[in-house]
Amino acid sequence: MAGDAQFQGRIGRTWKDSTPWWPPAPAAPAGAPNVVFIVLDDVGYSDIGCYGSEIRTPRMDALAANGVRYSNFHVTAMCSPTRACLLTGRNAHSVGVGAIAEWANGFPGYEGRISRHAATAAEIFGEHAYGTYAIGKWHLSNLANYVNAGPHPDWPLGRGFSRWYGFLGGYVDHWNPDLHEDNHPIRHQPRPGYHLSEDLVDHAIAQVRDHVSSARGRPFMTYLAFGAGHWPLHVPRAYIERVQGRYDQGWDAIREARLAKQKAMGLVPQAAQLAPRNPGVQAWEELTAPERQVAARLQEAYAAFMEHTDDQIGRLADYLSSIGEYENTIFVLLSDNGASGEGGPTGALNIRKHLQTETETTGYVLQNLDLIGGEHSFPHYPQGWAQVSNTPLKWYKKNTHGGGIRAPLIISWPKGIAQRGEVRTQYHHVIDVLPTVMELAGVSAPSEYRGVRQLPIHGTSMAYTFADAAAPSRRPVQHFEMVGDRALYREGWKIVARHQKGVDFDADRWELYEMGQDYSEVNDLAAAQPERVQSMVKLWWEEAERFGVLPLDDRESERALDWFRSSAPSRYRYLPGMARADRLMIPAINGRNYRVLADVDFGAGAAQGAILAFGNRFAGIALYCSGGELVFDYIYSEAKTLSLRLPQPAGRQQVRVLFEQAGERKGRFTLEAAGSAPQAMDVPRTWTTYGVTAGLTCGYVNVPIVPACPVPAAFSGSIGCVDLELLDGAPRADGGFAAMLQEE
Repeated sequence: MAGDAQFQGRIGRTWKDSTPWWPPAPAAPAGAPNVVFIVLDDVGYSDIGCYGSEIRTPRMDALAANGVRYSNFHVTAMCSPTRACLLTGRNAHSVGVGAIAEWANGFPGYEGRISRHAATAAEIFGEHAYGTYAIGKWHLSNLANYVNAGPHPDWPLGRGFSRWYGFLGGYVDHWNPDLHEDNHPIRHQPRPGYHLSEDLVDHAIAQVRDHVSSARGRPFMTYLAFGAGHWPLHVPRAYIERVQGRYDQGWDAIREARLAKQKAMGLVPQAAQLAPRNPGVQAWEELTAPERQVAARLQEAYAAFMEHTDDQIGRLADYLSSIGEYENTIFVLLSDNGASGEGGPTGALNIRKHLQTETETTGYVLQNLDLIGGEHSFPHYPQGWAQVSNTPLKWYKKNTHGGGIRAPLIISWPKGIAQRGEVRTQYHHVIDVLPTVMELAGVSAPSEYRGVRQLPIHGTSMAYTFADAAAPSRRPVQHFEMVGDRALYREGWKIVARHQKGVDFDADRWELYEMGQDYSEVNDLAAAQPERVQSMVKLWWEEAERFGVLPLDDRESERALDWFRSSAPSRYRYLPGMARADRLMIPAINGRNYRVLADVDFGAGAAQGAILAFGNRFAGIALYCSGGELVFDYIYSEAKTLSLRLPQPAGRQQVRVLFEQAGERKGRFTLEAAGSAPQAMDVPRTWTTYGVTAGLTCGYVNVPIVPACPVPAAFSGSIGCVDLELLDGAPRADGGFAAMLQEE
């Protein structure tokens, strides 16, 4: 019988003596609100104005003024797991996302994608007739699913969203992003005045406009995940200019000022202390004058980035107001984890270079100070400012101390939440957000979704807190784990262990804090209360087993090597005009010999344009024709490009580029083509594949990479194909590879 539902009409011999029947269409509850999730990236607890910051965020503050904000709200310590919790209402390991998506390790808690046993918010709300739309960062698909050809079961459209416009990985170049729309990559064409955050909100508005114009009154759910404020700190120059000088007083003074504001706002207890400076953070006055100048400018870029993002949030709110949808929209705004300490003691003009252990001197950055924030930079702030972001807490993103897991949370629903501008202190976790929104919207989670039995929702609604600020918390216990760092909260007490990679887990030292008396985790009571520690550690192991945390794994990027070794092919073929391959789809060439074979028809020998390129001006390779020459460029950094050149041949020829290792992260490139002697050059230090911050194209370029190949640099001859072949070995777990999978 045709159709999915059992026919409930009557079939006679003709339509005149038959009774038609149509299955009932899904319907949203009467008066159901719209839902807008706004996820900020690497934004610390104190970085929003209404959480004590001097950063001017009036539009986020307005959401708080129209609702409630939480001072005891927690997330996981990294990006992908928090997003998995938010979208499913379940604990991260339980749904297969115990670490960032690229760090999948072949165990159930670490698959790098959301389990089919955990329907997402989009799948749940979609079953209740909501339009479901995703904008921005995804970062919930493991490396096996980074392929343009599909299928795409773990991309947004595979997890319940009707539309998506954004990026797959953990970070993005905001000036020249690699973007996808729905299930296909798009060719981004750089244009004056472009910025990704503005583009994302333009598309969010367009999705809402199309929905309201065609959905016949059905509500919508928008998941808007900004790249801000994750590095690179890219922001229009005008925003930096308006904050210049604000941070000359330094991180110590700013941290003290933020704590004072937090106390005045009722966000922290009056007795709360600033945690001591984290190891590696100097007193501001100990820095040299040039070091202070560089550090202040990097923080100006971050503050400007936040203020620019705030303006984009305001544009979306204004649009919803203009079409009459604002009052009946639930807004949920949060950050995915604490601020990032990846900038190290000094910060960086190009953070990818910094993560590759390449030194940028203060003098070099000072000479290029005006580049910070622009498209010729890839900057990140120093750790001193990261601790300011996390005021008054200790440690950073990736750590299960407060600096990594305590985050801002604002919930606003003008039509449905009577409370305005109030603070709530109940202990809660990101798994509690979806149950809260479901309760407010009158939506329930299915016990079975498309034939798959569902995990129970682990979270509990926070709606009880709206009308009763003094209500006891309904989350008595919560476990945490991130790459070996562990913590457990139980009824006002917290144990936490900061794990050292490679050390036996049984050697970890557990700290103990009474959170009601010690907001910043500065008074360790473990030695005084060993029995409490012992019982809580026992409970941690029980929770870890119950929620899929085990086995503990303190490896990071090395986990991705397992996948490359077992699953990645050794030969890749690229055809001219192909859609851009995302940077995480590029072959893992690090620590290996490889060659590029290009079948090219140069015509009369005056061809122009790109044959193969991946990466961008910060790191990558480009094989192209320019000025009568065949050129191979190895872009080591924005300031250093190594080149091989041959006279351009005529007619159809095979071009070969060979790389041969000559030791760890160094080797020799050879360029060969008919009619000329091969040319070779030694490369004293190489990037790994994941040194690049943009994808791969054949026959054109998608982003600026070398001056001789301005976008789109379409090749004027013809290309049969380009093959990239990995000649021996497997990717090596050298420091470079490890650094380049810091995708969080």
